[in-house]
Amino acid sequence: MSRILFVFLFCFFSISFAESLFPLESYQTLVDSMVPESKLGLSIRSLKTGKELANIRASEPFTPASTLKTLTTAAALYHLPLNYEPQTHFFLDGSVSQGVFKGILRIRGEGDPNISARFYPEPLYLLHVMADSLKELGIDSLVGKIELDTSFYSGPRKPLYWAPHFYNAWYGAEVSPLQFNDNCTLIRLKPGQKIGDTATISIHPDVGYVQVKNELVTGKKKRRRWTWALNDTLPIITIGGNIGEKIDSASLVLPVRNPPLYFKHALLFALKDKGIGFQETENISRGIEIKSFSFSAAPFLSILDEINQRSQNLHAETLLRNMGKIVANKGNVEGGKIAIHKYLNHIGLSPEDFYFVDGSGLSQKNKVKPSAESALLFKVARSSFADTYIRSLASPDIGTGSKRMKGIQHPWRTRFKTGFIGGVHALAGYIFTTEDTLAVALYLNETGKNPDAICKDALDSIWLRLVNFADAEYAHVLKAKELWLNAISKKGLNERIRYFSEALKETPYNLGPTGEGFKGKIDTKPIFRLDSVDCVTYMESVLALTFAPHEDSLLSTLKQIRYLNGEVSYLNRKHYFVADWIQKSDFAKVLEDKNTQTMKRTLPKKKFFKNKGIDFSNDEKIEFAYLPLDKAKDFASKNWNGTSEIRGVGFVFAGDVVDVFHVGFLLLNPGEKPIFRHASQISGKVIDQTLESYLANSKKKIPGIVQFEFLGKI
Repeated sequence: MSRILFVFLFCFFSISFAESLFPLESYQTLVDSMVPESKLGLSIRSLKTGKELANIRASEPFTPASTLKTLTTAAALYHLPLNYEPQTHFFLDGSVSQGVFKGILRIRGEGDPNISARFYPEPLYLLHVMADSLKELGIDSLVGKIELDTSFYSGPRKPLYWAPHFYNAWYGAEVSPLQFNDNCTLIRLKPGQKIGDTATISIHPDVGYVQVKNELVTGKKKRRRWTWALNDTLPIITIGGNIGEKIDSASLVLPVRNPPLYFKHALLFALKDKGIGFQETENISRGIEIKSFSFSAAPFLSILDEINQRSQNLHAETLLRNMGKIVANKGNVEGGKIAIHKYLNHIGLSPEDFYFVDGSGLSQKNKVKPSAESALLFKVARSSFADTYIRSLASPDIGTGSKRMKGIQHPWRTRFKTGFIGGVHALAGYIFTTEDTLAVALYLNETGKNPDAICKDALDSIWLRLVNFADAEYAHVLKAKELWLNAISKKGLNERIRYFSEALKETPYNLGPTGEGFKGKIDTKPIFRLDSVDCVTYMESVLALTFAPHEDSLLSTLKQIRYLNGEVSYLNRKHYFVADWIQKSDFAKVLEDKNTQTMKRTLPKKKFFKNKGIDFSNDEKIEFAYLPLDKAKDFASKNWNGTSEIRGVGFVFAGDVVDVFHVGFLLLNPGEKPIFRHASQISGKVIDQTLESYLANSKKKIPGIVQFEFLGKI
């Protein structure tokens, strides 16, 4: 049965665009069932047009958590050159004599967040490089003072409006233009020799700055009940509780108070490693600047990856202040705001839609509208730094997404930034489809006592549904590309159609398996699929593979075959096989000979499209050549006496509803009866049978058949 006949017999109902584009109600239902009483926000935007395709509460403000970093990094890419590298400067003010430098070593920090082991063998590596620079001047001793210049930043080192407990966690480390080891330290815990003994605690790296008050006691078996407390201003950490005697070791990463002094102690430790002594003297003459050095741990692009892939808060806060200092000469949050507002105004977005009090998203006070976030992602994707930005994001196998969406079939088809703080979960990023790229902002707020793991699963489930719905064609395009590449040696229409039609034999039958894709106003089924076909889509798939000039043009070729002028829409689809598919195309032509007669039909197109909510002006009158049934049976009963050939064949419908009701390929092999290769609804798959047997066993009244040749023109 043809798709067009099926439509008339079963009368599909018209669905509005807003309802059919994305199954939004199902997303809300999923959240209601998994995370009751929470608030869902969603905005989906086309990168082709910039139009918002669907939304749920997209104009309401949501707490974005770490997805706010997408704004911080976008603005930074706009304001800062790609070769930007935050610097740490050394200035030697004094004199050198016989290996002794007397004077002041000034160190100016300009927000380098990577003086650590992130890109180097160990945390002190770059500080050792700094010490080596002094040794190259012949210096083996410093007498005087070390001055730390932190004026690049202003304002509190502890960002305002964070939850108090964040300041005692590694992800809430203080922000300073002089940093060392992410302004954190690693504390290793080991049980004592026996129950009741004080545990062993070690600091890594231990540069003589952090102090630990050890109140941790060895307990029974694998008991884990240790606690810790940090002094508000001093680098003193108290660790108490119990650690089981059967525990090999455990560790904590904790922030260090007063990062500039932490940096100074680490530098002194590195100088000592390199054999450079330091004698601090208060009364020392500054002298003149005799030498300066500049150091940078890692370039801008590495910083972006840390922020967007691994969600490093200190990097984000550092970048916000660096940007503020460079753009507005204010190395603080206010300077960062000025820079970001300039960027938003430049791209035509309202700063009022992005209320933020930090650069990392840790504060609950940050608010973003989903529609504004998707608009931001759209603008970035149209910018000169789009590729750099998108590559910096996480994915189901990269960064914070490495343990998420494990079931996704093609993880490289999406990039996103994750977000999570108490009561808030978020995802913002891109979904790449064969037809478009989608900018998506997805928020879950007010999650209450619902488990965080369930909240993440709910958002991941929606994201996966979006991927599977909008990119349903991708797996089939990959399979088609493989088929096309395997047939490079096949030449000529006859050989290629035979090859591809044979390759798709046994494909399951499914009436109406394709539509206009996720953006279709009426039929949102995939534009292309190879896991199931009906009689028409089977032919279309074979011909797309045959006619495509290269593997990357398969989808565009299919569109030219299926749609008028290749323009995808339900109205442009060639629903009527002879009237549209053949007569309004250049790739096929009805065959005529002395035995054919002329069939005239008035096709009820006005009624057909009305059933889909489409106004269509008039019914269409057509005429075409066909071979009457008696002549068709005679043709089918005889062996073919010509050269090898492949044609198309359609079976004329007895009424005026359609022109033909079933189609397929006709294989004409010398000395054999004609073979009909088609997607059979009765057999439930693509099969071969003789044309003679099909005509003899058909339960439908068949006035005759239409034969057509393939011309190879698209």
